Amino acid sequence: MNVSLPNELKSYVDEQVGDGGYGSTSEYVRDLIRRDKARQHLRRVLIDGASSKPGPIADAPYFTSLRDRMRADV
Repeated sequence: MNVSLPNELKSYVDEQVGDGGYGSTSEYVRDLIRRDKARQHLRRVLIDGASSKPGPIADAPYFTSLRDRMRADV
């Protein structure tokens, strides 16, 4: 895969590779893609959570119930 960049962006990528601890331009681009995938996944999870029904109220009895369930599983 070949990617063409304007000089300004190429200079920026070169700086990131040199100063950012990346061994190569390919390593830098792979990291950007991984981070973008993670960002998109987080966005989907947040949107799904925001559009879901409210869960149980997280009060003292709720946490007591969780601890009791955890003890029962051990």
